[in-house]
Amino acid sequence: MSRGVSSDQSRVRTQRRGGTECTSFRQGGTAGEANPRVRVPSNVDRPSGTLDPKSGRCDPPVCSRSSNRHCKTYADEGKSDLSTDGLDAFKRLIKDVESGRDEFDAILVYDVSRWGRFQDTDESAYYEYICKRAGVGVHYCAEQFENDGSPIAAIIKGVKNAMAGEYSRELSVKVFAGQGRHIELGHRQGGPAGYGLRRALIDQSGAFKGELAHGEQKSIQTDRVVLVAGPDEEVAMVREIYRRFVEDLIPERQIADELNARGIVTDLGRSWTRGTVHQILINEKYIGNNVWNRVSFKLKKKRVRNSPDMWFRADGVFPAIVDRHLFEAAQTIIRERSFRLSDEEMLEALRNLRRDKGLLSGLIIDEAEGLPSSSAYSSRFGSLLQAYKLVGYTPKRIIGMSRSTAICAPFILT
Repeated sequence: MSRGVSSDQSRVRTQRRGGTECTSFRQGGTAGEANPRVRVPSNVDRPSGTLDPKSGRCDPPVCSRSSNRHCKTYADEGKSDLSTDGLDAFKRLIKDVESGRDEFDAILVYDVSRWGRFQDTDESAYYEYICKRAGVGVHYCAEQFENDGSPIAAIIKGVKNAMAGEYSRELSVKVFAGQGRHIELGHRQGGPAGYGLRRALIDQSGAFKGELAHGEQKSIQTDRVVLVAGPDEEVAMVREIYRRFVEDLIPERQIADELNARGIVTDLGRSWTRGTVHQILINEKYIGNNVWNRVSFKLKKKRVRNSPDMWFRADGVFPAIVDRHLFEAAQTIIRERSFRLSDEEMLEALRNLRRDKGLLSGLIIDEAEGLPSSSAYSSRFGSLLQAYKLVGYTPKRIIGMSRSTAICAPFILT
């Protein structure tokens, strides 16, 4: 098996990207982004000393454009590696290997962790077995063992796969603790500000630097994001929504219809729905509270609604645009709507909704008129999933196969 590689390729820098270390390469004078997977036909000659799968070097190969030979790069730059969701290039690579459309001779991977930081080591073995079954060998270029199927190689590879998964778990703990600390300091952790509010940038001393437009992110690591009051007309509209709901006893659906009839749109430029109005009525950020970790999705395994004692919170850290007494009155009205129903009545309403819609979700529940909110179901039955179980519904979840954000990821040669 021969491989074609340009002799002028060299590793030029290492940087952090997407939560893991990425390595860039210089290919023919152009910096090639990390995480490529390249295949080269088996009839391409390899210049002496440029690439050896058994060695510690793994430079990305390049094809000659002066012949009919073909090469292709698969790249998922800066993607999260705990799930294959969104890793279109990696899934396409596996699909091409299975289909046999393109005859691969070998897959070159920088090291074991680049193949995948899977939380289940069997998952890494599964993808490798797919390639092996198709007659495509996987070679770990920077490792000191040869992936030849021997017992020693299997033991070392298993240990390194476990270490790769453990790296993500340890990093998750550290990141979670850091995010919780920033919440308690009054810093915003991701997500849009919401109607009536805006995100603002402050420096490490707390000095205001300016507002962030939708989609903008901070560019300096020591800067922080906080929430501030939005345009006066939006603030006035939020207060009107609360007054209509609490004082006039107007339900969310009717409030949404009135706003749409007046030509008022949400902060995202969309029409109002019962759900969007309901979210304004229950979100504590409108009274200045910073609350986080209501729902967790650690290591992309399972989405969990956490109990209030697990929430991180800091009260009164943002400017309140709604009076606290008005907010608490709204919560009382919302809670009483569900307290008037027995457990069986709530479940029967959920069954009817499933029959009408064909599926269930928190958003669908919040949009349904005359039904308790999704948070009410979660509070009454312990979680939404438990409520689903009691009505005989199992949500269809896309279970993503975790794969590491390949830092100089696999290079595929044919």
